[in-house]
Amino acid sequence: MAKKKEDKKLTKDQAEKKVLTLKKDLFNIRFKKVNNQINNPAQYNEIKKSIARLYTQIKNSK
Repeated sequence: MAKKKEDKKLTKDQAEKKVLTLKKDLFNIRFKKVNNQINNPAQYNEIKKSIARLYTQIKNSK
C-alpha cells in the first residue's frame, strides 16, 4: 500500500508507473470481489484514493 509521505518524494515518471501498478492491483481486487475471495474490502477504496493522490501529484508537477 502506498503511503502519503513516500508518494510526495516520487518523480513524475515514478508516480505514473506507480499509478499503473495500482490500477493492476485494483483490477485484481475487483475480480476477487466478484468471486467473494476478497479478505479486506476496504483495500479497494484505499487503492482508489492512492491513485487519485498520485494523479494530483502528477498534475501539480507539470
